[in-house]
Amino acid sequence: MAINRPPRALVFSDLASYAARILFDCIFYSFASTHHCFPSVQNFLWTTWARLILSGVSVTRDTSGMFLSQQKYAIKVLERAGMLTCNPCRTPVDTDSKLAAAGDPVSDPILYRRLAGALHLKRIYAVYVRGTLTSGLQLYSSTTSSLVAYSDADWSGCPTTRRSTSGYCVFLGNNLLSWSSKRQFTLSRSSAEAEYRGVANAVAETCWLRNLLRELHTPLSTATIVYCDNVSAVYVSSNPVQHQRTKHIEIDIHFVRDLVTTGHIRVLHVPSRYQYADIFTKGLPTALFDEFRDSLSVRSSPAQTARGC
Repeated sequence: MAINRPPRALVFSDLASYAARILFDCIFYSFASTHHCFPSVQNFLWTTWARLILSGVSVTRDTSGMFLSQQKYAIKVLERAGMLTCNPCRTPVDTDSKLAAAGDPVSDPILYRRLAGALHLKRIYAVYVRGTLTSGLQLYSSTTSSLVAYSDADWSGCPTTRRSTSGYCVFLGNNLLSWSSKRQFTLSRSSAEAEYRGVANAVAETCWLRNLLRELHTPLSTATIVYCDNVSAVYVSSNPVQHQRTKHIEIDIHFVRDLVTTGHIRVLHVPSRYQYADIFTKGLPTALFDEFRDSLSVRSSPAQTARGC
């Protein structure tokens, strides 16, 4: 079975941690060289490894694993934006304001579109990236093979369309494998509806990862855990009773429930205080943002840490 996957836009606020999107390039690099794989798997591994090199990601090995960084790329983007010397900020998103269609048009639309692919929003993200140039993603050597996902949604968060934003992050053991932050295509009439759509997206991602691991001859023997902080969404995932307020997400309900029934997925409740996917859906206070970012294994470079000790 060929492995085809559409490219995803850069969604995490810290440019250095973009390398997590191509985590398999590092973890399974040796598979393509030392293990027999299907041709489709080999093509996938080598293609994404080339993407790692072309993206300017530097890989530093240490006793705990590997550290991935995009410092050089981030500096180039800031230079292009003319913001290399700007004052940094602690978080990338304001906790109070919401982005809307209203406002003055940008003076240089072409430059803005180029920067949007790297920084999303020039003024907001550039000043944050300026303060995280030495940050990157820490990958740990681990024998743990459990797949765990966190799913969250910001219900009706867009002031213009009132559509919700879904976010998820997926871990293989202690290592961040995948994440997403995306506005939902349709309106949700309740927070449970928005949350369940987010759960379905996270489940679809974990299914793809489980299939990839199986083709790499490392199938998972345990169910994937998907954490959600909405009690109603957790209840619907395993309750066969159809409710009036969930009829708009019937397809998502059957998709997730079938996987729960077969034992491949377990949807569990997690308190909002430990909902790491919250960082992908809304602005957070500095202390909570830093805590969740640390939970995603985004760290300062080992060299910087050593000098700071």
